[in-house]
Amino acid sequence: MNDNCIQFSIESDIAQIRLDRPEHANGMNLRLMQELVEAVHTCEEEAVRALIITGVGKFFSAGGDLASFADDLPHLPRKLNELTLNLHGAISRLVRLNAPVIAAVNGPCAGAGMSLACACDLVLAAESSHFTMAYTAAGLSPDGSSTWFLPRRVGDLRARELMLTNRRLSAVEAVSWGLANRVVEDKELDREAMALARQLAAGPTLAYGKVKALVNDSLLTGLETQMELESRAIASSAKTRDAQEGIRSFLDKRSPVFVGD
Repeated sequence: MNDNCIQFSIESDIAQIRLDRPEHANGMNLRLMQELVEAVHTCEEEAVRALIITGVGKFFSAGGDLASFADDLPHLPRKLNELTLNLHGAISRLVRLNAPVIAAVNGPCAGAGMSLACACDLVLAAESSHFTMAYTAAGLSPDGSSTWFLPRRVGDLRARELMLTNRRLSAVEAVSWGLANRVVEDKELDREAMALARQLAAGPTLAYGKVKALVNDSLLTGLETQMELESRAIASSAKTRDAQEGIRSFLDKRSPVFVGD
């Protein structure tokens, strides 16, 4: 019997991670987080060129598995330290992957599930999905990088509102607030996510990685420092086969064929 908490596959340079605890609203327990770290590490090793993260069933993820938290309240602080160690390790690797990461939010997205979606590069939201931070409703503070990413996505005041009031955003509101790129019909979500992944997987993967790193650094550095980082990144990019192909194809007036190297 397969008792894994995620489904993980790689096909044609595209990886898929499906959170697979539908009977628990894809709630995140220690095992799921450990499997998530391992899957992302494999994506690094295999040099995938796009990654889709979604959920099995009706939920993307309801966040931390509160039922398992309640089973051992006296040791909860230690348990949460262990949980966040794995979750944060996975997110740190996701952010630094050269491959673009797509969150295909197929349903309710709450707590650590929302934190995970915020850490992805692109977010497609199914019409039936909605987003809520939920942490303070359980008397807890946020984790999963959300206090870093959320203010950058929606601004300081809106981030505070989401974290303090647990306001629930519909898929349409998530787009208007800057939490998602676009709304997709529920039945079309997998197809649209895969189409986007294929588009990205055919692109210059190392250049994408530099885009991600530069954007992440941009809010932590001054103008001159950021421009120096840009100079180093574009010079480094110029050494790749994809850059040479991109320039040649432009001059030849044809579509480039990138190999991710």
